[in-house]
Amino acid sequence: MSYETLLVEDRSLNGALVRTLTLNRPARRNALSPAMQSELIAAMEQAAADHCRVLLLTGAGEAFCSGLDLEVLRTMTDAGEMDHRAHAANVARLFRNLYELPMPTVAVVRGPAIAGGTGLATLCDFTLATPAAKFGFTEARIGFVPALVSAYAVLQIGDKRARDLLLTARIFHADEALRLGLINEVVAPQDLDARIDSLCQTLAANSPQSHAATKRLLVAQNRAWLDTAIAAALEENAAARSTHDFREGVAAFLEKRTPEWQK
Repeated sequence: MSYETLLVEDRSLNGALVRTLTLNRPARRNALSPAMQSELIAAMEQAAADHCRVLLLTGAGEAFCSGLDLEVLRTMTDAGEMDHRAHAANVARLFRNLYELPMPTVAVVRGPAIAGGTGLATLCDFTLATPAAKFGFTEARIGFVPALVSAYAVLQIGDKRARDLLLTARIFHADEALRLGLINEVVAPQDLDARIDSLCQTLAANSPQSHAATKRLLVAQNRAWLDTAIAAALEENAAARSTHDFREGVAAFLEKRTPEWQK
């Protein structure tokens, strides 16, 4: 299957299929356009159908992923409620599919992973980052709501720490992400390929049936919480797209000026 926004690379580790999905919009810092969202969903479903033993996710160029494509969001500021809900639902499906894949997933982050990009990177079972990696739930800077990522952030690091990151919308570096528990390891660039190979070897040597069952169990333990949290997040995400602050925030960001918030 061919994709316009992704690169797909397969390799075999002692007969086990390891697949790498590379976000491939480097000129847009791998921003999540609707096309990329749909292709990622399709590629993840294909990886499950192909019985991949490990799925790697990374980004082409300097960035891992800069989050939702703001140029696309600006064109949607005057869209109707149904369009806003459909777009939000697609993002929710992308995150949920990644979280529930039956095989181990590994994010490799060499640069910025911002907003929805932080979500993609930290929803993987393993997140390896170089010291140059940066993260941030920056939605409040553009008048948006970190709705969908908030459900997973609270689950991963707790309410108090999540409030800090979501409300300040600050950028934080790989060492802090490690301390918070959002990523697994900080790896020097020159050691990253060897560490990826080592981790993939370890994972590929284990039982794929055990991996799938373990992930089903972990998902089941959190399902009630996530179902409720994501339902609420979808409402907030869709509603935020029609607000003055969202329209102003996106415009100000793209025009490189200070936003004027509505009081």
